Amino acid sequence: MALKRRNKVNAQFSMSSMTDIVFLLLIFFMVTSTLVAPNALKLLLPQSNNQTSAKPITTISITKDMKYYINDDGALKRVSFVEIEPFLQGRFGVGNDDIYISLYAEKSVPWEEVVKIMNIARKNKYKMIAATAPER
Repeated sequence: MALKRRNKVNAQFSMSSMTDIVFLLLIFFMVTSTLVAPNALKLLLPQSNNQTSAKPITTISITKDMKYYINDDGALKRVSFVEIEPFLQGRFGVGNDDIYISLYAEKSVPWEEVVKIMNIARKNKYKMIAATAPER
């Protein structure tokens, strides 16, 4: 007695659902990539041909009109001078030798303001990197 199955399994694979998912992901990434706005200041930095291999954890920027900015987890945060040291101490602690901070100061910023930031770093035992533009 030969028994026959009533339901036959179709062994074909349909790619239409996979292409729908790929197109939806493509559209999603195209839309979200246009929404990302870079948080950057346009500073005219002094020129140098020396480079460092140290990777800074955060950056401090000083504009020509003496406004201070700190990179806070990828977003630039404007702070006053008196807020810089408590912010760094709260985020990194005091006396940690592995903290590298990059200082971006525009060419026209008085040297006294740069030294003030460097004194904060020295007092808290942070290492400071002066950012420069490459020489032409």
